[in-house]
Amino acid sequence: MQNQGELLNQLRIDRTQVEPPSRMPWMIALVLVALLTAGAAWWWVSASGQSFEVTSVSAVAPSMGGGGSAAVLQATGYVTARRQATVSAQITGTLSEVLIEEGEHVEEGQVLARLEDTAQQASLAQARAQVAQARAQLSQFEVQLAQARRDLVRVQDLVGRKLVSAQAVEAAQTEVDTFAAQLNSQRRAVDLSEAQLRSVQVQLDYTIVRAPFSGVVIAKAAQVGEIISPLSAGGGFTRTGVGTIVDMDSLEIEVDVNESYINRVAPGAPAEAVLDAYQDWTIPARVIAIIPTADRGKATVKVRVGLEQKDPRVLPDMGARVSFMEEQSNSPAPAEAPKGVLLPPSALVQRDGRSVVFRIEGDRVKQQAVMPGQNMGELRLVEGLANGVAVVRDPPADMTDGSRIQLKK
Repeated sequence: MQNQGELLNQLRIDRTQVEPPSRMPWMIALVLVALLTAGAAWWWVSASGQSFEVTSVSAVAPSMGGGGSAAVLQATGYVTARRQATVSAQITGTLSEVLIEEGEHVEEGQVLARLEDTAQQASLAQARAQVAQARAQLSQFEVQLAQARRDLVRVQDLVGRKLVSAQAVEAAQTEVDTFAAQLNSQRRAVDLSEAQLRSVQVQLDYTIVRAPFSGVVIAKAAQVGEIISPLSAGGGFTRTGVGTIVDMDSLEIEVDVNESYINRVAPGAPAEAVLDAYQDWTIPARVIAIIPTADRGKATVKVRVGLEQKDPRVLPDMGARVSFMEEQSNSPAPAEAPKGVLLPPSALVQRDGRSVVFRIEGDRVKQQAVMPGQNMGELRLVEGLANGVAVVRDPPADMTDGSRIQLKK
């Protein structure tokens, strides 16, 4: 009976004991949050993971020249220097001094660097000593010749008085002629030693590197202790130049004009230049020359354009856009510039039946609808875009609004 009672007590439900709460709802909530977080992360990676490497181009406002001139063609190019030199020494040697830095203005003939000249100084001292020796021997022969001439006069006087024989006169005359020949030979020796001295002085001057013209140093290529040589010898251990100098007064713009439009350009014709770095600054210019050859690969002809205003803001290798102008003397008033901006036609693409461009905003692009207009040379007039806005040149077919980009360097 006792065992039955214990069994009944074990089967009896204790109403006073409280059951612990279930953890199942919390676990379900945590799983849902994890799934939502993973989905959001996957969507962000898939939306922004693809990155396009692109080239940017700036929209520029079309310019119309004043005084009744209109732009008939526009082309892009770079600022170049007609007078530029990498300065080097005329002999191989080790640099002992380098007296230039980038951006420094130098004058013609200014010393830019010096080479070690110990050997040249020794040769110069030796040449000077040889010149002094030759001149001393010349003086000696001059004295001996003068004495021989006086002896000849005395012997001739004695011959007239029948005190010496005629043979003595001949001997004295021979001595005079001998000293005269030696004197003439010594004068040539002096000339030779002086020429050797000048040669050594030239070699010594070769150890000094001077500026060939006035300009600005744009590159410093060597340091003290390095070996420089006018020849490309010694592999990477020998420098071929000390630095590069540019004559800023010789800056001009070289542009490539499509050969289909080269008939619109003439030497001496007015032009306007706009630097990529200064979009709001128009520089008056003029066509210097049309290079009489075409580039077979690009189907272009190179044109030299001179700047009529010199300014320190103009630097070599800057990008520039040139508008070639055409005089219109019969026009009663100057034409107004068309509305819109100019872009390369490759920057315009079709999306959903509309012409759009992809505006660059940081590391992403923004799709913007535009209205294409007339062609102006190699560029196209576009409305709906502000001047100076950077857009993608040749956007890929799968580029969309908000795509991530990297600019090509």
